[in-house]
Amino acid sequence: MTKESNDDTTSSWVEGELRLAGSLDSRMISLLRAIEQSGSINQAAKEIGLSYKGAWQMIERANNLAPKVLIATATGGSKGGGTKLTTAGHALLKLFTGLEQQHREFLQQLNRNLADDPDVHLLLKRLAIKTSATNQLFGVITAIETSAINAEVFVELKGGEKVVASLALSELRQLDLSIGSDVLLLINATEIIVVTDLNSYILSARNCLSGKVIRVQHDGVDSEVAIQLHGGESLAVTITQASSESLALKLGLSTYAVFKSNAVILGAIPKH
Repeated sequence: MTKESNDDTTSSWVEGELRLAGSLDSRMISLLRAIEQSGSINQAAKEIGLSYKGAWQMIERANNLAPKVLIATATGGSKGGGTKLTTAGHALLKLFTGLEQQHREFLQQLNRNLADDPDVHLLLKRLAIKTSATNQLFGVITAIETSAINAEVFVELKGGEKVVASLALSELRQLDLSIGSDVLLLINATEIIVVTDLNSYILSARNCLSGKVIRVQHDGVDSEVAIQLHGGESLAVTITQASSESLALKLGLSTYAVFKSNAVILGAIPKH
């Protein structure tokens, strides 16, 4: 998996959960630690966000899987029944704590190795970008046309589709974009309209991408429609449910995602 890094020196592209015997994971170990400190299943469950029943189910499963009982309880104790870790439970806690440190060091080394590889870094950098825009597409600038104050940037998506983005000339300079630059295209779902029959419309929008409907989800007012482009990428579109029904949108229907050039926000991908 990947996630966004805090900075270039602490990139954490690789993550992984430590799990023993398929079910003894960090949450189970957190429960053991909390029981050790509180002596109460109820209190320990609250500390790690479990219900009392959920905690008991985890304990029973762990006790059944382990070669020796990990947790012992006795009625009438002063701390919620006198729950405590057995010798085997303490041994497991110590083992897991040591493995956690080795696990962290292993992941850190993997991430350091990835950070030193420029090709891998570029690939993962793209996957880690997070924005509020619903649609994020990557492409390469193939042409730029400028006027006195504005610029039109022509971008080819990885599937071959062409997208035109309009921006101010000052923004073009600020982003330091040129032909051959890798860019991120951000398009909000509400900026896209769905057209099923181009012969019925005369469109002023510069962008018209063909594809097929792969998902339609209604919420009683609006509909979210996912359109898969022929190159494999997908666009999410938000329209009213009434519009969705009038267009008779269904899975597999050939359709077009139409949007204006000024609906596209361009993001420059840093060069490495």
